[in-house]
Amino acid sequence: MLFLRPHMATNVQVEKNQNESSANVIRRFTKRMQGSGVIPRVRKIRYYTRTKSENVRRGAKLKKLTKATVYQTQLKLGKIQEKTGGHRR
Repeated sequence: MLFLRPHMATNVQVEKNQNESSANVIRRFTKRMQGSGVIPRVRKIRYYTRTKSENVRRGAKLKKLTKATVYQTQLKLGKIQEKTGGHRR
């Protein structure tokens, strides 16, 4: 069974009254935006990253292990020198 989340459009509308300043209209608009929950929802999904599949994670782990074993064997054979801690800024 497939469930889709409907993307609800939230419209926030503010009309200027007769003797109202522009700054006051902007203030009322920002208050309505905060009350509608649009800003927290957008911030929540801003840096969304998908979770990697199990096969991708397994492949990455295998690749890391093979690199480590190749490094250890080359280190034992004397083909490379041991890495020392470098400066990080």
